[in-house]
Amino acid sequence: MSATAESMQASARDRVGKGAARALRREGLIPAVIYGEKQPAEPIAVSYKEINRRIHSGHFLTQVLDIEVNGKKTRVLPRDFQLDPVRDYPLHVDFLRLGANTKIAVFVPVHFINEEECPGIRRGGVLNIVRHEIELECAADEIPEQIVCDLTGLDVGDSLHISAITLPKGATPTITDRDFTVATIAAPAGLRSEESGASDEADEAEDEASEEE
Repeated sequence: MSATAESMQASARDRVGKGAARALRREGLIPAVIYGEKQPAEPIAVSYKEINRRIHSGHFLTQVLDIEVNGKKTRVLPRDFQLDPVRDYPLHVDFLRLGANTKIAVFVPVHFINEEECPGIRRGGVLNIVRHEIELECAADEIPEQIVCDLTGLDVGDSLHISAITLPKGATPTITDRDFTVATIAAPAGLRSEESGASDEADEAEDEASEEE
């Protein structure tokens, strides 16, 4: 799914430094910078309310934006932000300037489907999510909203590896040296207790047999 770019207004920032940043915040603005694509960094100021809302609504770092400064739009992707360590409000944002062929590494959330078609879960097994997000390399304007993982046919003790997941077109995992696990179907607590008890009984039987010998 193509990333949808939302528009956001900003103003040029002609002063930098801590004093200038404090002055901006008093005006309800946050200092930010647009960088990348072998162009000079562009200091800007953005709305505190809008940035705070976007950060705390989730997926801020995967949202493509068109930032308009003095009538000129620049397509960007938020790459980092600083929060106040005590009050948790935004202090500064870094935006990566996007070109036509820009590729980026981004963490994409995992979504599981077809639990009703999963024998392991129907038997009381538990979905153990190993990775809630997977880092993918993809085109900046084709960032998927989620990675869909199909649980159909998985039984207790089975694992779902990245090789079994259909990734969005053009996206590849950044981890390439192993077929890493995304989730497993763990045995229900009662079954684990029974298996543990059976194992203990077997160990005791082996010990008794060894003593008789």
